[in-house]
Amino acid sequence: MPSLMEPPPFTPVEPVTEVLHGRAITDPFRWLEDQESPRTRKWVAEQTRYARAYLDVVPGRERIQDRIREFLAVETYDSLQKVGDRYFFRKRLPEQEQPCIYMRDGAEGDDQLLVDPADRRTGSHTAVMPIFVSPDRRLLLYEVKEGGERTGTFELFDIAARKIFPDILSRGHLYGFAFSPDSRGFYYVHEAWNAERPFHRAVYYHILGSRFSEDQEIFSAGKSENLHLSLVSDATRIGFLVYKFLDKTLIDFYLKPFASGIPPAAIVADADFRFSPLLIPGKVLALTDRGAPNLRVVQVRDDNSKEAGWVDIVPESDARINDCRIAGDRLFILYRRPTLAQVCIFDFFGHKTGEIPIREHETVRFIGSSCEGDELFLEQESFTEPVGIFRYSVGTRKHMLWSRRSIPFDGAEYGHLQVWYRSKDGTQVPMFLMGRHDVLAGGAAPLIMTSYGGFGMSMTPQFSVFVAFLVERGCLFALPNIRGGSEFGVQWHNAAKRRNRQNAHDDFLGAAEWLIETGRTTADKLAIFGGSNSGLLVGAALTQRPDLFRAVVCMVPLLDMLRYHLFDCAKFWQDEFGTADDADDFAALVNYSPYHQVREGVAYPATLVVSGDADKQCNSLHARKMTARLQAANVSEHPILLAYSEFRGHSPVLPLSERIEALTDRMAFLCDQLRLPV
Repeated sequence: MPSLMEPPPFTPVEPVTEVLHGRAITDPFRWLEDQESPRTRKWVAEQTRYARAYLDVVPGRERIQDRIREFLAVETYDSLQKVGDRYFFRKRLPEQEQPCIYMRDGAEGDDQLLVDPADRRTGSHTAVMPIFVSPDRRLLLYEVKEGGERTGTFELFDIAARKIFPDILSRGHLYGFAFSPDSRGFYYVHEAWNAERPFHRAVYYHILGSRFSEDQEIFSAGKSENLHLSLVSDATRIGFLVYKFLDKTLIDFYLKPFASGIPPAAIVADADFRFSPLLIPGKVLALTDRGAPNLRVVQVRDDNSKEAGWVDIVPESDARINDCRIAGDRLFILYRRPTLAQVCIFDFFGHKTGEIPIREHETVRFIGSSCEGDELFLEQESFTEPVGIFRYSVGTRKHMLWSRRSIPFDGAEYGHLQVWYRSKDGTQVPMFLMGRHDVLAGGAAPLIMTSYGGFGMSMTPQFSVFVAFLVERGCLFALPNIRGGSEFGVQWHNAAKRRNRQNAHDDFLGAAEWLIETGRTTADKLAIFGGSNSGLLVGAALTQRPDLFRAVVCMVPLLDMLRYHLFDCAKFWQDEFGTADDADDFAALVNYSPYHQVREGVAYPATLVVSGDADKQCNSLHARKMTARLQAANVSEHPILLAYSEFRGHSPVLPLSERIEALTDRMAFLCDQLRLPV
């Protein structure tokens, strides 16, 4: 184990005290919220030097890096879509830094390179992503990102001429887009990074070759930062979906033909329920939770916004609908059950016509389809089988593999099982255990655990290089299905939502306690990891029960839950977390907010906090402040480290070489702390 010869860099304490709902709250490191200040930049540089002094000299680091390279430097495919008989997708060759955009004429055609980000000569952090293809298959809209930024630049590519059109949407956010049926122009909702009217939510029509200043505004939702506007379309109509983020979220939906001169018609107004429209020729379908907590698909009359005008196409069932897509003349419904994904096929009258076979304990995601096409694209994976892309043909009813990542991992040596344990309030919670067969058989082993516990996201068996590397070294992997997800329907989500959030943390801590009590591991062999909302989860676990864990990897997290809503887009998560502006929400938040639960003189486990400048979803201020507070409070000999990059954001677009370095850091940290063979 490398020794940190020096204490962490000194961080000045400059307390700011506020009174919230009659309670004084002191923030000792508020000054670290200012990302661009010279003081913060100097502090980040000092923290980086301190972390590197440890991470660069972990014994066996080179061997760890070599194995990580074998995992990551493989050919990958993603973002598959089809227009006519042409397939469009991203592909990255084994040693390529970033994926490129390709096209095939027909499923068995050659891969034709369209867009290579390296040709821009702007560095390896430039990434591209295909978004839409015009109906005539002549134009490709794709996004260009620099590092992990949320914003992007949106370019049009002439496929035949192999050149970029001058009609470029400048750096910003593209919230909606639809090509016109004749492919001579497009409709869009775009907020430029330096917009003169940043909160003007409107749809414009742009004719190719004209100036953007000449674009026609065809719909306006108003001007407010609490509004969000997006588009849906089919071959003849365009729909405007308006979200109003008030005390509760309300939804309006308008529909109009592409033909000019016909005003939009209101289909739904002030809906206080989920409403996700699906347009097919002559009909409006919608996925909704109105009167159906597990969701249903309805047909909506164009001239009647009342519930009474809706007709069930796919009624609610005992399993929650995870996703819904249209391909050709069929409706595909993805149900999520605790151990089984189920894909059912219906016609537009609601008659079930078949199923796509899915194996037990396999994760399925829909990634592409259209009512003009005849194929549905899916991703499928498991704990031991890397992600594969499949296509299902409506006409032939064949379910065919498109590609699978050839990762050098022998899944036959590993297995998994499901156990149940009791949480603090008596709730029975299921948990997956995965590892080598001899490790699964029993005995105290090094163990790594994660979960999510929010936003209704179910934790399902997925292949993870992070996990694969560690189970190769004898770790057991634990994945509890804690409350906050939707494994058992919407009630499982609501049980840990907002003021009930502590239930998710109790479930997670209960899993750790059960694993120790049953002899599966010991506290000095147990590590936890998580990112984003899962970063909040492990931050809460770290501060509530530091005695349970040997090591923590906390990636791009939320941690200051009293101020999270004041930055970037986080205010839109009020329904999930609540905010400190509300007295009852505050009472719940202050009792688990990880940043506010750090205590002086506590022996904390070794902790690696991961973040970066480009994260505008879970702002990196959380990572900076938490690192400073843990370092100041900790009395153990375990390191508290910050792994930080100016390019890291919430989007996984770092170049291959940096992804290898970043994952090597995390594996080196865990191998060292858990004393794993390398």
